[in-house]
Amino acid sequence: MENEEQTLLEKMCSHHQKLWGSKRDNRTRRDRTQILVDAFAAQMGPMTSAYIDWQHDTKEDGLGKLFNHAEAAVVEDIENVYVVDLFSAYYSKVPIVEGDTYIASALVRQGLIPCAAYRSTVAITVRTLEVFRSLQLRCPRLGIQAFVRALCDIHGAAPRPYLTTQFSVAFDVYLAIRAKAHARVQTALGRDTPNWRLENACPACMYKLENETPIPLPFLATIDGNNSLKRFWRREREEFDAGGKAVPGASKERLDNRVAPGDYYLSREDVDKWSKEGLEDLMRGFVPDSEVEDEGEGGTERWQNMKEDATARAYGMYDETGIFPALCRHGFVLVVVDMIKSGELAKYGFAVTAHLVRVLGELGLGYDIGCKFGKMVRMHPALSKLAADNNLRALVGAFHGHAHNRRCQLSNLATYVSGMGLEDLEGCESYFSKSNALAATTRYATAFHRQQAITTYMKHTDTADAYQGLSLLLANKYRRALKIKASLPLLRQTMASMGVATRSVFEDWLEKEKTYLASLTKEPEHETLQMEYYQKLVNLHDHEERLNQMNGVETPFIPAPQDTTYAQAAAQTRRIETQRRHAGEVHTKTLAAVQDLEIRLGVGPRWVPGDKEWEDTAAMVTNRRYQRALDELEGLVVARMFELSKVNMSDTGYKLRKHIAKALQARSKGVKSALDTYNTAAAALSPPRTPLTWDQIVDYAFLADFDLLREGREDIREEPWAQPGGRLAMDQHFKLLRADEEIARLNLEIPRFVTYMADEEEFLIHHELRLCNEGNPTLAHQVWLQRRDRSRFNIQHLERLVKLSKEPGFTASLIRGISVNKDRHVPPPSPDDNDIEMPDVQAPEDAPIAPPHEEGGVDPDDDRGDVDVDAVADALEHILRITT
Repeated sequence: MENEEQTLLEKMCSHHQKLWGSKRDNRTRRDRTQILVDAFAAQMGPMTSAYIDWQHDTKEDGLGKLFNHAEAAVVEDIENVYVVDLFSAYYSKVPIVEGDTYIASALVRQGLIPCAAYRSTVAITVRTLEVFRSLQLRCPRLGIQAFVRALCDIHGAAPRPYLTTQFSVAFDVYLAIRAKAHARVQTALGRDTPNWRLENACPACMYKLENETPIPLPFLATIDGNNSLKRFWRREREEFDAGGKAVPGASKERLDNRVAPGDYYLSREDVDKWSKEGLEDLMRGFVPDSEVEDEGEGGTERWQNMKEDATARAYGMYDETGIFPALCRHGFVLVVVDMIKSGELAKYGFAVTAHLVRVLGELGLGYDIGCKFGKMVRMHPALSKLAADNNLRALVGAFHGHAHNRRCQLSNLATYVSGMGLEDLEGCESYFSKSNALAATTRYATAFHRQQAITTYMKHTDTADAYQGLSLLLANKYRRALKIKASLPLLRQTMASMGVATRSVFEDWLEKEKTYLASLTKEPEHETLQMEYYQKLVNLHDHEERLNQMNGVETPFIPAPQDTTYAQAAAQTRRIETQRRHAGEVHTKTLAAVQDLEIRLGVGPRWVPGDKEWEDTAAMVTNRRYQRALDELEGLVVARMFELSKVNMSDTGYKLRKHIAKALQARSKGVKSALDTYNTAAAALSPPRTPLTWDQIVDYAFLADFDLLREGREDIREEPWAQPGGRLAMDQHFKLLRADEEIARLNLEIPRFVTYMADEEEFLIHHELRLCNEGNPTLAHQVWLQRRDRSRFNIQHLERLVKLSKEPGFTASLIRGISVNKDRHVPPPSPDDNDIEMPDVQAPEDAPIAPPHEEGGVDPDDDRGDVDVDAVADALEHILRITT
């Protein structure tokens, strides 16, 4: 019976399927992330208000205690929520008090961040999320999964995959709430205008004071690309086309319209405007600057974006292939763009440069290939005018510049550029050494989470690293400049022994070296014209003989048309006439060219075989190939010797020595190729010249050893600027010039920084008072939190600057100045302000003090030494003038 019923059921199911078919579920659930995002976005306003209230209500205990609602509050409901804390996890009955619009905002008001948008049954405490945020910013390699598993170990629970997802959702909500709260503070302070952060990124660079002495290149920045922060592109399995070629599968990224907080990033759309495809219309009618000086290819012959095979792999594997940031000379991040499926394309540099120039105006921009990039900017139809109007100067960093050829270094290396000071323009490299740690947690993240991690880290490095170390950086730069200036007596002794009267001679030496190296890149114009004139005369002689020969040819007798040989004879006649006409035209053109060259060379009687000019130029033409090979080999070997002299200088560090050695090794291939060409040309001479071996080239350490220069156009072995002692003296001269410029720049930056600390402190205190007076103590507390984050370093800054002021040769001022920008200027306090009850406003001297070091302990960051406490107190009194 049961079997019959089972059979009947199967038949009915089969019949039903035939009639109606099976419904296919085509939903992909790719929008589930977007649905969650939209749900939280609708509640973000109340959640932010609840978070601000919670921070204010728990200000006495901070993160150490969760908030309990007031006894007078009306409890409308109670939610049973599983609370995850640092050292415990438990169920808690969370009251929903009157006034809470959403359950999520009610949880936030209790210091809990929900893991779901509606009716969340799991919440994570703010202090747990804040501990993770702080740890990850200090150790970017720490990921959510590792932290969640650590919590599981502490709580004695087994790790589950969904726990990481819950924590990730709560962490995203927490960061979004913090970003919204920060935006409210910025609005209350009047700092929500476009590009406000960029215009105020660095106090030392941008907080200009009245009556400052103008300096060249008033703002210095550096740009570079880094491919460590790549992100895998989530795609379906690869497919194959009709030809059997693998085609990347379709994207399976989940929908997510969130963007990274803040304005660090330029959008992809803004960057793509500078691509080749976007410039086609601009190129029409554009006339580039014809006066762009050719300074050689520098190091660009060894710089490539990405090879084709690498580009193909990157296109299939990665969406974002790295970042391209811009930093000021003190390490503050100005702006950043993502590199998309490519290496360092020119459009990234164009987009960043255009944005910086529009917002900041005149600047010097350091780049690994600044020599080539500068020419590209000057030839750009949209960027050239903007760059010229704002005096943009593209430069090469001091480290990477030594991989460029010597001719490029003389024009673009920071050492030889007036106004640069001692800035090396290599800040991106040190920044990448820290930011590369983010790669472990961003390689497989979503596009939003990757950008969120990068911008959060950049904001942290600006406030906690770059700002915290600003005074130490300024002090170290000042001491380095003073140390270089102390070498002036030694330079004077060297000049006296060399018979050099004034230091201006070194400037002449630099120009002579530049002129000499430039002369080796092309033949002298006069010699070129002479050889061209000789060749035209030879051609003219040949064409005259040909024309005379054709004029002497008799045309055949043409018989009567009815004759059978008429057609053949007529064709032969036409052929002879055509050849005669062609010979005449060629002779006329050659004669015109000869006459033109005679005018340009100022030739009197026309040269004829046997004349001295004819014989000398004939020998010059014979040796032309040899001379070209000699010029190329000479230029490469001389540049190699100059760079070897840099390796042997005492102030050259180990890394720079290795960098120069690597560049020399890469250029050795070019020297070998030039050597082969030279030996081939030397063997073709009569008599043949002695070939040169690679071992001889390698053994040349000084120009005096380079006997081949005797045969060059100009023997520079006896030139003073080519001698080892002369080059050391010339290098020291330019270091002293840059040291003077560095001190002049620091004498502007230090007062700016001192004034900024005082103005910022008074400005924030003023707005705390104002917000309290307006009945908004919760937002006033947020302003206090922002002030605390900055002012906690002020004592340390003042200690360093006061210690620096005691150095011999210090000429900067620690007196508070008056800023050009009046945004931070506040009106004098009114008597009514004293009656306002402040929410625990602390001055920097009242801030929490770090625990003392144990006796015998050493703090590697402590540079205070013997600091005069009274001097620091006086500095606080005269600089900050804080009123509490």
